[in-house]
Amino acid sequence: MSMSHAEKQEAFRQGLLEHRILIQTQVPGIFGHAAPFDAVIRKLEARIDREVAGEAERVYFPPVLAREVVRSTGYMENFPTLCGSVHSFTGDGALHSALVERVKQGGDWGEFLEQSQVVLVPSACYPLYPTLEGELPPGGKLFDLVGHVFRHEPSDDPTRMQAFRQRENVRLGSADEVAAWCEGWLQRSIRVLSALELPVRLDLATDPFFGRGGRMMKATQRAQELKHEVTVALFSEERPLAITSINNHQDHFGHVFGIHGADGGYAHSACIGFGLERIALALFHTHGFELEGWPAGVRDALEL
Repeated sequence: MSMSHAEKQEAFRQGLLEHRILIQTQVPGIFGHAAPFDAVIRKLEARIDREVAGEAERVYFPPVLAREVVRSTGYMENFPTLCGSVHSFTGDGALHSALVERVKQGGDWGEFLEQSQVVLVPSACYPLYPTLEGELPPGGKLFDLVGHVFRHEPSDDPTRMQAFRQRENVRLGSADEVAAWCEGWLQRSIRVLSALELPVRLDLATDPFFGRGGRMMKATQRAQELKHEVTVALFSEERPLAITSINNHQDHFGHVFGIHGADGGYAHSACIGFGLERIALALFHTHGFELEGWPAGVRDALEL
């Protein structure tokens, strides 16, 4: 009898833990990384470095984001279940005593904390857009960044981590410039990942919009072909894993943050995001738990 999707998923998780590739923590979807996994992540980063070298301005941001950015972009309307809000204690000594007592009793101490000015970054490109207010130079801009991302999706599935890293390139410019850039990456991403001998395919996709308007937003996004994913079937053909996505935001972020093109109109933007942990997991699933046994072509492509 063949194994189900869930059984294959669990067998893969157990293999990752037994081979000391991932380290299980007390929270579903939060994993530590052992040396073999970290080595593959570093080599993937270097592979992407070679691919995009000289094309974009490299920038870095911390794993927290101003709460107002999440408010202004409509993230809470569209993805409230994914958000990670940071709360801190700001009370006096008396309130602290009550907090300590609650902690000692094993109770919920949330009522003693206040919402801070920051949230955990939900997508690596989000911290970038508020810094770009004003007019872009002729031809627009291209950025290269990597960031830690949090999405509240507790799961024992190692391919659905709550905290992970995204390597992104972000393009800003006119509608035509951004559309052409997206079109170029549709095939380029397939070439980059196929070199790792992964059985990838390109799929039209939608974001997991929430609420009553979510179905309409998904339909619009699909009809306009604004989001594509590079996927690989790890456990079943019916539920492939997205390892890279190409997203055309149109003028959404330009409008929200006052980013204008050289023609004075709101700038369009798009991003390609490589899910570094997911690509690494796809490699371990496809080529085995021992790096020394991976195909020579893959080892050469990653310079392992």
